[in-house]
Amino acid sequence: MAAKRRRLAERRKALGYSQEFFADQLGIDRTTAGRWELGKTEPCPYIRPKMCDLLKVTPDELDDLLALREEHPQASVATSTPVVIGRVVTEAPLTGEGDDMYRRELLRLLSIAGTLMVLPQPANADVQEWVGPSDEADDVEQHVLLSGHLWQVFALSKSKRLVYPLVHDQLKLLVKHLDQAHSARARQQLCVVACDLFQLAGEICFDSNRYTDAAYCYTMAVSAGREARCYDRWACALTRQAFVNLYEHEYPQATAVLSAAARIAQRGDSRLSTRHWVAAVHAEAHAGHGDQAACERALAVADEVLDLADPASPGGWLRFDGSRLADQRGTCYLTLGRADAAEASLLAALDQATSLRRRGASSPTSQPSASSAVTWTSSCTSPATPWTWPSRPNPRATSAGNCTASNSSSSPFSPTAGWYS
Repeated sequence: MAAKRRRLAERRKALGYSQEFFADQLGIDRTTAGRWELGKTEPCPYIRPKMCDLLKVTPDELDDLLALREEHPQASVATSTPVVIGRVVTEAPLTGEGDDMYRRELLRLLSIAGTLMVLPQPANADVQEWVGPSDEADDVEQHVLLSGHLWQVFALSKSKRLVYPLVHDQLKLLVKHLDQAHSARARQQLCVVACDLFQLAGEICFDSNRYTDAAYCYTMAVSAGREARCYDRWACALTRQAFVNLYEHEYPQATAVLSAAARIAQRGDSRLSTRHWVAAVHAEAHAGHGDQAACERALAVADEVLDLADPASPGGWLRFDGSRLADQRGTCYLTLGRADAAEASLLAALDQATSLRRRGASSPTSQPSASSAVTWTSSCTSPATPWTWPSRPNPRATSAGNCTASNSSSSPFSPTAGWYS
């Protein structure tokens, strides 16, 4: 048995505070808060009034929380798992890293949901239509609406990791509904929602430079899309999976994944831009591999997105509308070492109407000129030194779509770059 202040930890969690947030509010190191809860040290008298305010307790109640109690390791009371400040507060060791805690929780939920999707349906769940008059349909509709909302929040959030608590809660609810008996129709729709959420979880991991975790999320999204027979989402999940290879400069592997995505996209909705986005990313993979002819063919397919009727993309999991094709073509030519062709494409991109985010400001003096584009292309690359994908850290950590000679920015082909501009 070990004497700990488990009640102090439980009070902190009941208020929704992560250990890191709790320590930050008190102006102490996180490890100090961990030692308090483990019973290794005592809070100094001067800090106790602040603890009372933060924990919303009286001094006597704080003394009770700080009392050491010997408890068996298995005797802890099960509590809920609040999610706060982008971190999941779990029953993991108090001295563990918060990032590892929410990472493990995310992967756990993904594994459970993925397993439930492929398990055979119960005998009482073989109805093709909705089982109840409205309950199942309402549940699925709520999932669909929330999934779309989460993508919007992700697009607008400056810190993508802050979206994780919302995704976590939605995944927990999805696991609950997948575990229940559903009609075949409801189960198929839940798999569609799972594909969306898994891709969004992968985006969060990707933006956190957790490429292995992102690849796992995208793999799960591929499985969900396949189970749902939703070819467009299936193809998009594969395309996002290819980005992991692209950022690792593994162009042959990316090309193989994108070839599969292209075949699947052909079976999708021809009114959507899925196959054109796949082709645009495929062009970048071909360029990285040095295959100019294949790159040109893929760009030609991507250009066909401009012939689609509006809206060509539903938003969220697919936002490719062709508005940045000139940028993307220029990126491919830079990668191939064709500075002259890249210059022409980038000048064409500057002539197109662009948002304030891509221009950087509304004043004419702050907007790039044709002469600056010429200077940029000539300094960024030459036939002898072609532009390549930036190495880690994650290039998407900087502003999207504004390549510089330092090669520190994201490519316009990245999963979300340019979709929200």
